[in-house]
Amino acid sequence: MIRSDYLFTSESVAEGHPDKICDRISDTILDAFLTVNPAARVAVETLATTNRIIIAGEVRGADQISHEDIEQLARAVVRDLGYEQSGFHWADCRVEILLHAQSPDIAQGVDALGNKDEGAGDQGLMFGFACRETPELMPAPIQLAHTVLRKMAEARRSGRVPQFGPDAKSQMTLRYVDGAPVCATSVVVSTQHAPELSQDEVRELVRPFVLETLPEGWMCPEADFYVNPTGKFVIGGPEGDAGLTGRKIIVDTYGGAAPHGGGAFSGKDPTKVDRSAAYAARYLAKNVVAAGLAERCLIQLAYAIGVSKPLSVYVDMQHTGEVDPARLSAVLQELMDLSPRGIREHLGLSRPIYARTSAYGHFGRAPEADGGFSWERTDLADELRAAF
Repeated sequence: MIRSDYLFTSESVAEGHPDKICDRISDTILDAFLTVNPAARVAVETLATTNRIIIAGEVRGADQISHEDIEQLARAVVRDLGYEQSGFHWADCRVEILLHAQSPDIAQGVDALGNKDEGAGDQGLMFGFACRETPELMPAPIQLAHTVLRKMAEARRSGRVPQFGPDAKSQMTLRYVDGAPVCATSVVVSTQHAPELSQDEVRELVRPFVLETLPEGWMCPEADFYVNPTGKFVIGGPEGDAGLTGRKIIVDTYGGAAPHGGGAFSGKDPTKVDRSAAYAARYLAKNVVAAGLAERCLIQLAYAIGVSKPLSVYVDMQHTGEVDPARLSAVLQELMDLSPRGIREHLGLSRPIYARTSAYGHFGRAPEADGGFSWERTDLADELRAAF
């Protein structure tokens, strides 16, 4: 039985959250490599803690990018995010770089040689999802959680609310009636703030951003509006809690409203199907919903390392579909080559477009003129409608 009346919660974290700092550094390094060589191979992990950043991983194809260049990229990210704190400062934090060449054992499975097409960079399963809860065809809880933090960050960066610090988290719990969201039952926002502010003062600074994010009449009861529930949040960022690349994968995708294959995105070039195939699955699911073939669509892709074609393409319209799912799976594979090379070329992924994805979700964003968020296009909708 499908539940139609329930509460569902999703969380988001701001660009200055310790894990998001690491995602941003990793993706900034990836962009630097792709700028020099669109065929570069990159898998970069970042760790951030009190006044220290450690960058590790495997790279290939841009030898002219030095460790000194990478260090400056990391410092520039930290500066842009606003960290000039005694425990984490862009100018004097220690940066350690532990990058090495990509394993030849992996490379031989990925590289296209002779009659062999480019293979997947790893085994795994990836999910894409879309639904009609928001104009962006995203689940409402995660989209709203992202939006309130993005608005707060814009106010901090512009100087309109300088009392906010870079580190913040949000959480939205929505009530669903007949399968559709109707209101918020609780809202949680924790934000780093200037030391002179009281908890009540921070609450009133946060309130307008929540009110302008939620649809009219959706605000939760005052007793369920939680701002900095511990009472104080002055020490933030990596000084307060260590950060790691790829530790916010549910925040990056659908807020728990859809399955996740487990692979992180940030710091990985598009030969890594953890990233590129998850983008492809979202792209196909979004086009299915945009075409009116279903109210909700979940797509799973599975790959084996070194093998170009997916092992399976599973489509689940969650009892909202207007067409046969097996036929839909076949049509989707006719409309898009789901090999790593096919995905990369169809979506134009070999470009430096990744640093911008590192906060506020990889999905539910507007496609950009330079190819950013190309997987959010709905340019297959007409073809899908015509096929049925």
